[in-house]
Amino acid sequence: MTKKILVTNDDGVSAPGLLALVQEVRKLDGVEVAVLAPDHNWSACGHVKTMSRPMRVRSTKLEDGSQAWTSDGAPSDCVALALMGALEQDFDLVVSGINPNANIGLDVTYSGTVTAAMEGAINGKPGFAVSIDAPEHHHGPLDYEAAAKAAVKIIEKLLSDWNGDLPTPIWNINVPYKPEGDYEGILFTRQGVRLYHDELEKRLDPRNQPYYWIGGDPPTGLVEEGTDYGALKQGYISVTPLRMDMTDAVRLEKLNGFKLEL
Repeated sequence: MTKKILVTNDDGVSAPGLLALVQEVRKLDGVEVAVLAPDHNWSACGHVKTMSRPMRVRSTKLEDGSQAWTSDGAPSDCVALALMGALEQDFDLVVSGINPNANIGLDVTYSGTVTAAMEGAINGKPGFAVSIDAPEHHHGPLDYEAAAKAAVKIIEKLLSDWNGDLPTPIWNINVPYKPEGDYEGILFTRQGVRLYHDELEKRLDPRNQPYYWIGGDPPTGLVEEGTDYGALKQGYISVTPLRMDMTDAVRLEKLNGFKLEL
């Protein structure tokens, strides 16, 4: 039975990471691949649902000349548009990436790459987000080939073991930047602790009105056993199962017997 795969990203339809992922996904047996990705970069956009304006979907070409579609909506919009019929076909799963930087810890709430996969799961389709942990000050183009090959092998295996249980799975795959593909292995991980070093810079425009930039040093994290960040820093591919239910189960359990009154 042919599986129909939707591929998207948050860096824009012309991003090299998207092309590398699409080309590798197409090598799978028995698949049909369609691409609907944003027409510009939406990094750190989070989970967006655009309802305040109309969105456009238009035909385009990837760098290899293959057919794709692009939209002025966010990554999660692109997934919603496709799954609700904008491409006039059904899909079995959503694959998002390849993002040029890791999406770990609390990054998943900001990441357009991950939230595109989440949008797939909301609609009952398994979602896979793929990112690489590129060096912060890397010069020149990034090499996505090894990461794409590894990620697609992982996706194929995870799909073969999925039995249709609920909730629909969301898989966050983070790959160390190793162009030779010499990974230490693959680890199933939990979300680690991401440390942000954001700074707010205030400036004045030519009319003496203030405006702001959010900047600062790149985020780091705590290297802990069993976490996505810890796995990456040890050279392993991190595979983290996510779910949309954000209930604090431990705190909820502690509240048993605790009453609030007005």
